[in-house]
Amino acid sequence: MSDPMRPPASHPRPQTASPRSEPSRSRSALRTAVVWDVLQDALDRRVKATGRQTLDVLDTGGGSGNFAVPVAGLGHRVTVVDPSPNALFALERRAAEAGVAERVRGVQGDARGLFDVVERGGYDAVLCHGVLEYVDDPAEGVRNAVAALRADGVLSLLAAGLGGAVLARALAGHFTEARQALADPDGRWGTGDPVPRRFTAEQLTGLVEAAGLRIGAVHGVRVFADLVPGVLVDTEPGAVDALLKLEAAAAELAAFHSVATQLHVLGETRGAEES
Repeated sequence: MSDPMRPPASHPRPQTASPRSEPSRSRSALRTAVVWDVLQDALDRRVKATGRQTLDVLDTGGGSGNFAVPVAGLGHRVTVVDPSPNALFALERRAAEAGVAERVRGVQGDARGLFDVVERGGYDAVLCHGVLEYVDDPAEGVRNAVAALRADGVLSLLAAGLGGAVLARALAGHFTEARQALADPDGRWGTGDPVPRRFTAEQLTGLVEAAGLRIGAVHGVRVFADLVPGVLVDTEPGAVDALLKLEAAAAELAAFHSVATQLHVLGETRGAEES
């Protein structure tokens, strides 16, 4: 399937700042910094391996472009698939404001019917962030994401972590709800829980491996950020930078995966491993 947003080969790479390169880091950066660093490194490695400065990236459930727009800012072509027309409208506006509108394409769709709107095997990287919690069949969602990859592609998978929710409920004094989340097959703490499903690191890596990929890396995301009182981060000089460094240091340690609010798994095709 041809991409109407494909720029000419001579299109220069932009100088758009990434979430981590901005001189003033906000509290919101704590939610994306670890994932962005891993993703940017994976994309840089694909650029070197393929010899192509511009990659084709698919962002399933990409919403208003929290990752899609910065990825396009690196010079890549990004297709965002999302079921919400409002989110896609916000994506279009955000991409225009960032000066990357020609490299971002939004299409309405979902993970289950992914190949009704995009082609199989057409992407160097697929982002599947905040999707598996909401689909009927997470295994199918991962298989579809993998099927969209080229032979030498990478998958960035981000989903809600079970342990982080249990810890948060317990620290808030909701001990029964914390125990309920532990016992519930979907990791939910009750009928009022807004998240339909949560995962352990083992569950996510199992889904990725079952879909035929090797595990490139596993990171815990927001290990401390959601537990530290906001007043400490917002008022203490240098607190955001210090907390970012702490998050980065703990992210790769398996001991902290079990208490992270989110879990990030980087999966690689065999072709990507060999290239």
